[in-house]
This record gives sequence, structure tokens and C-alpha cells, in this order.
Amino acid sequence: MINKEYILMEVFYMSKQFEMTRSAFLSFVKDLDEETADMQVRYFNNTIRWHIGHVLVTAEGLLFGYPKQSTNFPEGYNKLFASGTKPADWDTEAPELSVLVECLEEQQPRINELSEDFFKQDLPYTLPFGNFKTYGDIYEMIIQHESEHLGKMKAMKQVVQAQ
Repeated sequence: MINKEYILMEVFYMSKQFEMTRSAFLSFVKDLDEETADMQVRYFNNTIRWHIGHVLVTAEGLLFGYPKQSTNFPEGYNKLFASGTKPADWDTEAPELSVLVECLEEQQPRINELSEDFFKQDLPYTLPFGNFKTYGDIYEMIIQHESEHLGKMKAMKQVVQAQ
């Protein structure tokens, strides 16, 4: 039997990790300009804007069922930013950075408000990688995913600035 106090501490720790990661992510994004966000640099098949949108739609999809169950931002974002997409294939205008920042900022408290009971729930879906069983497992993965994309975006910005 899992100790309820342990679960509360784990959820508390993860929420602190999420706050720190999302804050760093937003700080980086707010310091970008539109041109830098859209530069397609050698060796990267996506732009910084794509990574920003991808982090947004991934968290929304895995935690809130976007685009079918969540209408917190346009369904079209999925066609732009889902896994396997890339800016070279876009046939519509991507949202401005300020709009993506607003979406990320609006998403943050919704994620923070998810309950301990929510995180203990079994997932109604499977992923083609990992061994994720509960929403708590997904929450941990989302924190790692966001950090990974932030690192990539920082590297991309360095390449853009060196050109």
C-alpha cells in the first residue's frame, strides 16, 4: 500500500519542479523576437517557435485531452505543433510569440490545480514509448519534456546568433 503522505510529498515536489521548469521556459521565450523564433537553422528540422508550440500542445494533449476534450486554444495548433510536424509543412500562419506565451501562462495554473487524485488515476491511453501508467507518470514526463525542449531552443538560439 502506498503511503498517502508520500504521494502528497511527491506531488508537491513535482509541482515545484514544474513551476521552476515552466518559469525558465517562459523567461526564455519572452526574451525572443519573432525573427529568431522562425529561423530555420542547419541541423535542426524545426524552429524555436515550433518547440514552443509543441511543449504547449503536448502538455495539453496528455493532461487535458487536447484537441478533442480541451478547447483552451485553437484546434489548429495541433496541426502545427504535434509530434511529427514541422514548419516546412505549415500551410497556415503560426501564432505570434505573445499568443503562445499567453497560452503557456494560462495553462500553468490549470496544471498546478490538478489534484492528487487526478495524478493517481490510470491513463486512458498508452504511449508508443516509456512505461507510463498514471497521470502522475505523465506529469513527470512533461516536466522532463519541457526541459529537453528548452535546452534545444537555447542551442538553436546560439546557432542563430552566431550566423
